Amino acid sequence: PYSGYGVYVYTNSFFRYEGDWKGGKKHGHGKLLFKDGSYYEGEFVDGEITGEGRRHWASSGNTYSGTFVLGEPHGHGVMHYGAGGRYEGAFSHGSREGHGLLVDQDGQVYQGSFHNHKKHGHGRMLFRNGDRYEGDWVLDQRQGHGVLCCADGSIYEGQWHSDVFSGQGCLTHCSGVVYDGMWINGHPASQATRIVILGPEVLDVVQGAPIR
Repeated sequence: PYSGYGVYVYTNSFFRYEGDWKGGKKHGHGKLLFKDGSYYEGEFVDGEITGEGRRHWASSGNTYSGTFVLGEPHGHGVMHYGAGGRYEGAFSHGSREGHGLLVDQDGQVYQGSFHNHKKHGHGRMLFRNGDRYEGDWVLDQRQGHGVLCCADGSIYEGQWHSDVFSGQGCLTHCSGVVYDGMWINGHPASQATRIVILGPEVLDVVQGAPIR
C-alpha cells in the first residue's frame, strides 16, 4: 500500500484526491474535489474526512470551517449559508447542537442553546424589528418563561407557548397600561387583572375584571 504524497482520480470521475496517503488510504492533509464543484480541504484519518478542515457544498452554497467526524460537521465550527447568514458554535453529526450564535439571512441574531438544528433551551434573540427576547425556547418557538422587550418600549414578562403569550404574565405597554394575569393565545384571559397607569399615579386598579 502506498504512503506519502499523491494524486488519485477515481475511476467513476466523481472526485479527485490530492494529498497525503498512509497504507493506501487518505491520511493526513489533503484536498478532495467533487464533480459538482463541491470540495473539502483539511485532515483525513484512515480514508475518512475527520479532523480540522473546510468544506463547500456546491448545491446549497454552504461553506463550513471547523471540526469534522466521518465527513460531517461535528464539534465546533462556523457555517456560512449560501442563502445568507451564518452559525458559529457546536455541531453534532451535521446539525446545530449545543451552544451557538446564529445570524439569519434577515440579520436577526440568536445566541443560546440548540437541539437538532433548532433553537431549543435558553437563549437570547434580537429581531429584525428591534424587539429583544430572552428566555426559553422549544424547537424554534418561544415556550416556557421569557421576557420580551419591544422596540416601542413595551415589555412582557411571563409564560409563553407556541411563540405567543400564554399562561401567567405581565405586559407593560408603552402607553402606560399594565395587564397582569392570565393569557391565552396571545390575548388577556377574560378574568385577567387590569391595572391602568398614567404618569406616576395609578388611576385605576381593578382585580379580576374582564379585559376589554
